[in-house]
Amino acid sequence: MYLYRFEVTLEDANVTVIVAAPDEEMAFHLAEVEVEKEYLRLPVIKELVLLEKKPVRKGNGFLIK
Repeated sequence: MYLYRFEVTLEDANVTVIVAAPDEEMAFHLAEVEVEKEYLRLPVIKELVLLEKKPVRKGNGFLIK
């Protein structure tokens, strides 16, 4: 299992999404799902970029700037 950090470019904003998934294909899918769950009206995702991948271990985390 890995933690994935994505930068998502929408029509009017940039957001960061972090998901836990067993592989990159599932991680991209889950990132899209997380964006869709946060908005009442489905946003148009212009770009979805994988920035970082870390194995899940006790005490892992991300610093988001």
